Amino acid sequence: MILVIHAHPYPRSSRSTAALLGAVRDLPELEVRSLYDLYPDFDVDAGAERAALERSGLVVWLHPIYWYTVPALLKQWFEVVLAKGWAYGEGGTALQGKECLWAVTTGADEDAYTEQGKHAHDFSAFAPVVKQTARFCGMRWHEPFVLHGAHIVTEPQLAAAAARLRERLERWAAQRQAR
Repeated sequence: MILVIHAHPYPRSSRSTAALLGAVRDLPELEVRSLYDLYPDFDVDAGAERAALERSGLVVWLHPIYWYTVPALLKQWFEVVLAKGWAYGEGGTALQGKECLWAVTTGADEDAYTEQGKHAHDFSAFAPVVKQTARFCGMRWHEPFVLHGAHIVTEPQLAAAAARLRERLERWAAQRQAR
């Protein structure tokens, strides 16, 4: 199963993340956990989240970039759900071997993520914290899916990006079934 952990602080005003989620929501064997809908008070139900993780083979962290990392509720989710003895440390093997795809949107275009750009770094410079979170839990990291310029992409560009994400998840599911 594919588990999408959707973390958009303003899901009803989201354009790009909503389009990405909409493109994959109807895939078979896919579960969506929309954190800001489930936990508006940030009181994450670790048991429910761990049960969903245990059912999954691929975990997708889908969110917009906030201050070069994950939104606050996803950070809270990491802290509450990915506990020592369950996700890492002695006896913490629940996520061992599961796969992880980081699917993100940025407000700036791709040129902003260069040494000469507004953010002075390639986008890959902002991935290590999230990648290490997955790695520390024994997960296999996939190349991130990044949609730059979430506020400025055209509808055809957004539709193409959504189709690319769907194709990626369908390809993963097909490879998984072939095993």
